[in-house]
Amino acid sequence: MKNIFEEEVYKEILARIDSLSHETQPQWGKMDVGQMLAHCSVTYDGIYDNNQPPVKGFKRFLLKLVVKNIVVGEKPYKKNSRTAPQFLIVDERDFNVEKERLVNYLGRTHELGTAHFDGKESHSFGALSKQEWNNMFYKHLDHHLNQFGV
Repeated sequence: MKNIFEEEVYKEILARIDSLSHETQPQWGKMDVGQMLAHCSVTYDGIYDNNQPPVKGFKRFLLKLVVKNIVVGEKPYKKNSRTAPQFLIVDERDFNVEKERLVNYLGRTHELGTAHFDGKESHSFGALSKQEWNNMFYKHLDHHLNQFGV
């Protein structure tokens, strides 16, 4: 899996995002491009804006047991995979606002680098390695950028 913390990969992702327009259509799924960009920002909202309470107890146990490897593992997501309710974006979103927000989150993540994320707590899965954080970041973005043909 590519490493989003590497300069070349980071720039590649930014170029792919930059090639989107408000008219870009999905090759599968229900979201429009503005909703997709907002959806991709939800992970970063939780990290930087702390607007998602940590999952606790039995629910956290189940997430770690059943979902964690799907999210942070090396295997790509399947088309039309089920989306967790807190990640669903169903209202209309402004493409330019969402694009800028996601690009800003990516810039902040890249600037902080792998050392910042190594061992950092995830709201859903507990402490993750730098590789697991990378996989989660890169795989999710790559999946949705592929969804929109870029």
